[in-house]
Amino acid sequence: MKKVKRTTIYDIAEKLGITASSVSRALNNSNQVNEKTKELIIKTADELNYKRNTLASNLRKGQSKTIGVVIPRINQNFFSNVIAGIEEVTYQKGYSLIICQSDEDHDKEIQCVNTLINQHVDCIVISVSADGNDYQHLQNVLDHGIQLIQVDRVAEELETLKVINDNVQASYEAVSHLIEGGYKRIALLEGPQNLSIFKQRKEGYLKAFKAYNVPVIEELIVENAWTKELGAEGTRKLLSLPHPPDAIFASTSDFSALGVLDVANAMGIKVPSQLGICGYANESFSEITSPSITTIDQFSVYMGNTVANLFFQEIGNNDTITKPKIISIKPELIIRGSTKRNG
Repeated sequence: MKKVKRTTIYDIAEKLGITASSVSRALNNSNQVNEKTKELIIKTADELNYKRNTLASNLRKGQSKTIGVVIPRINQNFFSNVIAGIEEVTYQKGYSLIICQSDEDHDKEIQCVNTLINQHVDCIVISVSADGNDYQHLQNVLDHGIQLIQVDRVAEELETLKVINDNVQASYEAVSHLIEGGYKRIALLEGPQNLSIFKQRKEGYLKAFKAYNVPVIEELIVENAWTKELGAEGTRKLLSLPHPPDAIFASTSDFSALGVLDVANAMGIKVPSQLGICGYANESFSEITSPSITTIDQFSVYMGNTVANLFFQEIGNNDTITKPKIISIKPELIIRGSTKRNG
């Protein structure tokens, strides 16, 4: 199939026998071109199906009107909702999004960020991958004068705009709910501790134990059980203990909690009477499993709205020196069938 050549201002200029600079001025509604000539140029541009290169035009004005978003996985409800929330606001402002997926790979994350820098985006929004703890590529964003907003998973050492959840309080409330429900041996499936969100969720777990004067049992804490497969593997180990847990808090995600539920069902363990299960993130499937999974709603769309609004507030801020804002959003515990022992 023959590729159709894109019409340029030079094609319009050649057809009309005028300079390309005159065409450019007319298309930008310059007063330096008289109205009659301007009308003729616009009419000819339409006839030749001329499409403006809005990116190049915006770059000449010092902006691309484009925001880059780097997230670990697009197919997770939480991250896709964050993107939707950002887009709700940016669309109204005439900005476009470029979406990149790191696949939890640090090297790929670096490549995504460098690509966005080369695309001259006005802002990069990122939720960092679990693989790696070197954030020089994010410092590189700042060094290029590009706004950087971290969302959910953040590099704490970098002073940037951040939109986060109160992970400590959310986990505290989830574990408190399990304790108050009569569960005695509550296990924790934790995520990579190089990420602040997983450290904070573990902190909330331990905080609840302390508040209720419940002893911490180290063998009930499983490291890096943050996918469905790893959640299932961790659950099999926990349930094979001489004194297995009677509840599991999958603090990493609902996917991990789903792995717990699959193993419990396969072993004939009744949920919630014999084993309580709590997940994190309120993925769409958590409401339709049997039983439905108690989880924590992070208000992901609202987080995305907040990210976008924060960007537009900052570009409208005339102060040359401002302390980077950190906005913390309080999640909500959603109690469902997997922890309701009494109906």
